[in-house]
Amino acid sequence: MIEDTMTLLSLLGRIMRYFLLRPETLFLLCISLALWSYFFHTDEVKTIVKSSRDAVKMVKGKVAEIMQNDRLGGLDVLDAEFSKTWEFKSHNVAVYSIQGRRDHMEDRFEVITDLVNKTHPSIFGIFDGHGGEAKYVKSRLPEVLKQHLQDYEKDKENSVLSYQTILEQQILSIDREMLEKLTVSYDEAGTTCLIALLSDKELTVANVGDSRGVLCDKDGNAIPLSHDHKPYQLKERKRIKRAGGFISFNGSWRVQGILAMSRSLGDYPLKNLNVVIPDPDILSFDLDKLQPEFMILASDGLWDAFSNEEAVRFIKERLDEPHFGAKSIVLQSFYRGCPDNITVMVVKFRSSSKTEEQ
Repeated sequence: MIEDTMTLLSLLGRIMRYFLLRPETLFLLCISLALWSYFFHTDEVKTIVKSSRDAVKMVKGKVAEIMQNDRLGGLDVLDAEFSKTWEFKSHNVAVYSIQGRRDHMEDRFEVITDLVNKTHPSIFGIFDGHGGEAKYVKSRLPEVLKQHLQDYEKDKENSVLSYQTILEQQILSIDREMLEKLTVSYDEAGTTCLIALLSDKELTVANVGDSRGVLCDKDGNAIPLSHDHKPYQLKERKRIKRAGGFISFNGSWRVQGILAMSRSLGDYPLKNLNVVIPDPDILSFDLDKLQPEFMILASDGLWDAFSNEEAVRFIKERLDEPHFGAKSIVLQSFYRGCPDNITVMVVKFRSSSKTEEQ
């Protein structure tokens, strides 16, 4: 009996030595264990995979819905998707904005240019609201900025201010106004804020939230003008955790499981917890160095369907269109399945070669 047991153990030892303990077998085993652990024991990964599948199904469903509507003579159905459409066109700026598949239109934009006194910077703004507050910011912030910038230009040499400090001060001031108003009415609304100041030699961009700006330089490169404030970003995630908050995945990463951005104007309940803040990121760009052709400012509806590079290439090929490509890219985002409001502003810095040839 003992000899039989020893023989069996000896046989098992040989099997392990010649098969299981071979370097390639151990390597494959380690890789398999790592993959198994990663995909089946990481909740975040499992959630992302599931959400990605759901997103693909949603887009396929929307495309099928559009095709079905077309077959049924569904132009009236598609027209309903554009029930609130805004257009704007000036000498060097064009905007196209649609309600899309949302129940309400909460995007707003503003353009303030002074063609007579070109020493004053032009002001361009995109505001993507949730709960209606984009309308308030549109009506207040650009005009307040205009007044402070005019005062600044009168005594610029002796002022301790700058475009950056003026932008920061006024954005934070508007947020305080909103919080006072919203707290009284228990209104939990808020909005993003993307503001660009354009002077002859400098472009200054302030961003709060996930609206985004991108610039096309002289070589056709996509230069980010802002960076989205998303809860999953390491810097934002650490700040939220230090404040005692958390983020969770519910279709997208959300602060306290509620807000899909980590900075905004308004949103007083999350501001009271200090997990969402209004502090803008502000970047300045030397126009003489970049020699840009155009810039795109847009709500996140566009960026759900286009990357920075794709958007720049798309617009560059359509600058000779009536809306400098803004209308085309908005409609393309819609047909790609974007479920959100979509607002795109294109600002030209110089004439395209096609325009010059004409």
